[in-house]
Amino acid sequence: MVAPTANDAAADLVSRLAAQDKTPWYKKPNLRILYLVLMPTCIGVEMTSGFDSSMMNGLQAVDSWDTFFNSPRSTLLGLMSAIYSLGAIVVLPLVPWISDHLGRRMAIVFGSVLMIIGAALQTASQNFAMFVCSRLVLGFGIPFAIVGASSLIGQLSHPKERAILGSLFNSCSIVAASITLGTFKMDSNWGWCIPSLVQIVPSFLQIGFIFFLPESPRWLIFVKADMNRKDVGFVEGGREDQLVATSGMRTRLWSGNGLTSYYLARILDNVCVTDNHTKNLINLALTCWGFVNATFFALTASRLNRRTVYLIGTLTILLIFTGWTVASSNYAMISSDASSCAVIAFIFLYSPAYNVCFNALTYPYLVEVFPYHVRAKGIAVFQWFGRMAAFFNQFVNPIGLANAGWKYYISYCVWIAVEFLLIYFLFPETAHKTLEELSFLYETDIQKEQVKRVEEDLGDQVEKRDDDEAGTKSA
Repeated sequence: MVAPTANDAAADLVSRLAAQDKTPWYKKPNLRILYLVLMPTCIGVEMTSGFDSSMMNGLQAVDSWDTFFNSPRSTLLGLMSAIYSLGAIVVLPLVPWISDHLGRRMAIVFGSVLMIIGAALQTASQNFAMFVCSRLVLGFGIPFAIVGASSLIGQLSHPKERAILGSLFNSCSIVAASITLGTFKMDSNWGWCIPSLVQIVPSFLQIGFIFFLPESPRWLIFVKADMNRKDVGFVEGGREDQLVATSGMRTRLWSGNGLTSYYLARILDNVCVTDNHTKNLINLALTCWGFVNATFFALTASRLNRRTVYLIGTLTILLIFTGWTVASSNYAMISSDASSCAVIAFIFLYSPAYNVCFNALTYPYLVEVFPYHVRAKGIAVFQWFGRMAAFFNQFVNPIGLANAGWKYYISYCVWIAVEFLLIYFLFPETAHKTLEELSFLYETDIQKEQVKRVEEDLGDQVEKRDDDEAGTKSA
């Protein structure tokens, strides 16, 4: 049994102090102001990404957009959606450098400026090529904002609210579905230009409020600390399994979310729901339902054990996708209304199953798994793999749906089963621990070495002081 160390005692002290603090956040003026500013600057960052997927879903059921771009289907439709993720993939190697050298706030500003440029170009698009290029620029901006915002939420929040705020980070996309429902009957190009234009709003909010938000204190300490801080045990050690532990989350878009987020209209076509008004109503209802259950799970799921929630959520997704596949195959064979309704029901059931784990816990879990000095890099690596999966899915999904129909869903069922096994064998439990405790979760040897260095340094200082005192007495 390893004896408690100084770092264990410090981490335990933080946990006990947080537990003893019974005053709710809304009775603390400083936290009220902090969380109020976090809403548009950090939690609202995911609004841009959620807006994009919901908008692209809705635009496929807007006649003016479909006509203007000559009814894109299959490969062309896949390119229009996937290019957003390709932009993120291209710039992700730069994201940790910007975040670590310029700070979390400037990373958000940098990404927001790029997204404003991209949304403006998208609104002004005159042809297919310009629309695709504008979405590439949008993709350039989103990872800078996401990495900076998720890090800031984890590093500024009080330990009691940290997981909840991190979970709320992923629960905003309701606006786009409402707008496309309101504009889909417009005969002019404003039917699709207005949703594109509104995509600018979240980025303007981030730039407008970001400088009311303090910079991450961990980042300030990190950049201002003496370069010899490793000698006194300041820097948190690395973990060999940090990237392995998040391997399941890197490919979470292969859990089926890419289908419902970008190609709901094409899925509905396969079960004979062809009326655009009906499609937009279902898109809006699904988005509202997703917002409600995502917010509920954001406020509750973070209180539970991470592994348990991930395992239950993934198993539920597998069962839902299996039922979805069976209902789709049944409709393909006998074209029954009951099978069509069953597919729509499974789509709505999928939303809470996905949100309880992959939506509510993703960013809190990433912040918990990675120690400070590799946190931005770790989240960037997660984003890179996630965007790679998104690019592949967004490009391949419309091709698969057009050519394989319901049989395409079988590939998702197989992958979700693999994902369940990855989570079972690779995901560590991080619930109910502070970041200070988690800093040394897998770092016993490094912890001992750092404590040894601190003790040696203090011993040298004591010895030097004794020598100085002895010299003063002899003088």
